[in-house]
Amino acid sequence: MNIKKILKTVLPLVLGGFLVWYSLSKISLDVLIGYFKDAKYGWILLGLFFGILSHLSRAYRWKFMLEPLGFKPKYTNSVLAVLVGYLVNLAIPRAGEISRATVMANYEKIPFEKGFGTIVAERIADLIMMLSIVAITLFVQFDFIYELLTKNFNPTKIVIGLTVLILGFYILTSFIKKAKSGFLLKIKTFVAGLLEGVTSIFKMKNKWAFIFHTVFIWVMYVAMFWATIPAIEGLHVPFGGILIGFIAGGFSIAATNGGIGLYPIAVAGALALFDVPTEPATAFGWIMWTAQTAMIIVFGGLAFFALPIYNKNK
Repeated sequence: MNIKKILKTVLPLVLGGFLVWYSLSKISLDVLIGYFKDAKYGWILLGLFFGILSHLSRAYRWKFMLEPLGFKPKYTNSVLAVLVGYLVNLAIPRAGEISRATVMANYEKIPFEKGFGTIVAERIADLIMMLSIVAITLFVQFDFIYELLTKNFNPTKIVIGLTVLILGFYILTSFIKKAKSGFLLKIKTFVAGLLEGVTSIFKMKNKWAFIFHTVFIWVMYVAMFWATIPAIEGLHVPFGGILIGFIAGGFSIAATNGGIGLYPIAVAGALALFDVPTEPATAFGWIMWTAQTAMIIVFGGLAFFALPIYNKNK
C-alpha cells in the first residue's frame, strides 16, 4: 500500500519533469527568459487579481454548503483553508481537498466527513461549470471545430464513431440501471450520489447566491487567462482561442501536479489551432503557469503559517 502511495506521488512529478524537458525542447531557454524579461507585468498582476478574487469567492461560497449542516465558520479560516488546499494540491494531486477539510476540522470543529462531503459537492458544481464552458466553446466555435475535424478526419468515420459512442453509452447505461451487484452497481451508486449532490444545490436556502459565486469563480478563471495574454507583445488570440486554450490548460492541471510541464504544451497546442506561432504561444503558457503557480505558493504558504497565528486563542 505504501508503494502505491509513493508511486501516486512520484509518477506525476516524473511525468511533469519529462514534460518540462519536452516543452523546453520547443523553445530556446534564452528565448523563453527573454519573453519573461519583456513581459508586461501589469497585465500579469491584473490576471492574478482575478485569480485571487476567484479564491475569495470560493471560500465565501463554501459557507452556503456548511450552513445547512449547522456550521458557521469564520470567513478568514475558510479563505486560509482554501489557499492551503491549493498549495497541497501542487505536491499531491487531490490531497488539497483532504487538507482543506482537515483544517476546518481542527480550527472550526467541523467533522471531517461533513466538511469533505461539502467539498465533493462543490467539485460537482465546478465540473458542471467546466462542461458548460466546453459546451459554450463548441457552440461559439462550431464552424471552426467542424472544419478542423472534417479537414483532419474522414466525415464518414466521425459519424460512425459518434453513432458507436451513442449506442455504447445507451447499452452501458441500460446495464448500469439494472445492476444489482459488482462493479456496475458501484458505478450506479456513484452516479446516484453525483445526481443527489447536484440536486442538493437547488434545495439549499441560498441556492442563487451559491450559483452566482460558482459562475463568478469560473468567469474569474477565464478572465485571468484573458488578462495575461497582452503581457506578451504582439500576441493576438481570438475569443474562441481563449476558450479553447483555457479548457486545454484546465484539463492539464488535472493531469499533472498543478499542470507542471503539461500546461504550456496544452495551451500552446490549443493556440496553434488559431495560427499563433509556437514560440510566443509556448512562452505565454509558461508565463501563465508560472504566475498562477507562484500565486498559489506565496498565498498558500502565507496561509499555512497564518492559520495557527490567527487561531492561537483557540
